[in-house]
Amino acid sequence: MFKSIKLKDISRTIGSGVTPLRSNADFWVKGTISWLKTEQLGEHKIYDTTEKITEFAVRNTSIKVFPKNTLSIAMYGEGRTRGNVSILKNEMTTNQACCNIVIDDTKADYEYVYYFLKTQYQKLRSLSSGVRKNLNSNDIKEFEVKIPKSLLIQRQIASVLSALDSKIELNNKINMELEAMAKTLYDYWFVQFDFPNTEGKPYKSSGGEMVYNEELKREIPKGWEVKDLLKIASFTNGLACQKFRPTNENYLPVIKIREMNDGISINTEKVSTDIPEKYIVQNGDVLFSWSATLDVKIWTGGIGALNQHIFKVNSKVYPRSFYYFQLLNYLEHFKMMASLRKTTMGHITQDHLKESRIALPPLNFIEKLDSILKPVIGKIIQNKIQNQELAKLRDWLLPMLINGQVTVGNNDYVVEDYLGMAAAGEVEYKLNKIGKHG
Repeated sequence: MFKSIKLKDISRTIGSGVTPLRSNADFWVKGTISWLKTEQLGEHKIYDTTEKITEFAVRNTSIKVFPKNTLSIAMYGEGRTRGNVSILKNEMTTNQACCNIVIDDTKADYEYVYYFLKTQYQKLRSLSSGVRKNLNSNDIKEFEVKIPKSLLIQRQIASVLSALDSKIELNNKINMELEAMAKTLYDYWFVQFDFPNTEGKPYKSSGGEMVYNEELKREIPKGWEVKDLLKIASFTNGLACQKFRPTNENYLPVIKIREMNDGISINTEKVSTDIPEKYIVQNGDVLFSWSATLDVKIWTGGIGALNQHIFKVNSKVYPRSFYYFQLLNYLEHFKMMASLRKTTMGHITQDHLKESRIALPPLNFIEKLDSILKPVIGKIIQNKIQNQELAKLRDWLLPMLINGQVTVGNNDYVVEDYLGMAAAGEVEYKLNKIGKHG
């Protein structure tokens, strides 16, 4: 059985944070205490913050240190931030835009309440008031949550969902390490020029012959060339997709800069499937957003249509690992150009690509490094695709578990395959697609 209860009635404390005076260096310099802002909210768990405050700030202001497993809701923000919720996995302070809820663990399971609040995102946002559409802590205190009467069932529901989130987080951690390793190896070979020489020793560090290049204004290994980015890859600009709206139920999602960052959503625009093949994007394609927000990513969001302001990058000669890291490495130069207003509104054009200059190794060197990097990039892509599948399962289960349409038990509806991936070594839960909690 479920019951509806106000957040304040299952919480020890509910309150917002404080921003210590910025002009007081004693509050900030060499700070060691985590200080959270709403821009970080939205992830399942938060372990650390981008800013820290000092113990002096805690002692000399009204700011509170919230305990581990506090729930924090973003109260401010006109974009998607307002209404986001996260679990604080370490003691933290926050700014005044965060509403921090310390759940009474004798009355409710904090992780179950977190997942319930995730289903209430739009409802929470609708409580906002004022010109800036902000939430306030009083509204959140009065907000009703629907919880099973049994704490055990609350924990079981949270465990099912948390197992999926934990696998997603593990995949993300693995990918961060793989990406860092691949970038380090690329830099070691093709930026520092310490690729293995004929004796297996680092080329430049072991005294390999270097030649000064006038175009690059630096030394490069003997035998290397200098080319522009257009010589190593083709850059296909996307369509003005509004001209190709679907006329039937067959369509492709349009990949804009938002989709590059956040993936396909229900708000993603649609385009006819009857577009030229070169504008179709597949998993593993390298995308370069060249307008305003400059970024390079390997796409993993499924088949879609390339929108204008994004280049699809590929090559008939060089492997993906090479042109991806070359472009990623050159991105900082493009960003610097944009910041110095050498481009109109931060745009990067074909002319800028033609003007670029890179040190080009012999093809056999590139292929040798690719034999190492290709499986690494493949694993990163695989993990990202798996995360999307796990997130879909979680998002499908979440409202059904919260509403009692699916119950935690031992009968018919089994998701063991997914939970086996998500929580190897943990209890595998079987879900029944019937009834209410007893």
